[in-house]
Amino acid sequence: MPKLSPADVPEIKLDSAAVAVEASMTREQRRGLFEKPGTVVYAIVELTSKSYTGHAEDEDKPAQVKVRVTGCEVARTNEDAAALVEARRAMYRGRQIDGTFDEVGQGPMRPDASLDVLTTSKPTEGELKEYKRRREQERQDEYVR
Repeated sequence: MPKLSPADVPEIKLDSAAVAVEASMTREQRRGLFEKPGTVVYAIVELTSKSYTGHAEDEDKPAQVKVRVTGCEVARTNEDAAALVEARRAMYRGRQIDGTFDEVGQGPMRPDASLDVLTTSKPTEGELKEYKRRREQERQDEYVR
């Protein structure tokens, strides 16, 4: 992997594999984006670096890194969207206060700290497992009849 000097800031390229975004959206959200230009949906997105280019010592080529959306959840209710908007605003305020607009890497703020209210109203991992177990049991019971 090439070494970057502290002054180098790689350009970020988003690759075309955005299937995680599409999979997390409802049919209505997809149609709304198509039918009503300017429609906004809010999402939590996980980006993973997949490849890099350039930045050899004898090249005058800027460093680039290609990232892929590897996880995504889209807000499906107004309450979820409002919570994500507030989390974004809180993170933005933190960047302003900390002066980290041009910083590379993880900032000093923890974005998950702003989502406590949202996550307490959502199902736990245990509740999700129980739901899946019940659903599978219902599917099996349907075949027994």
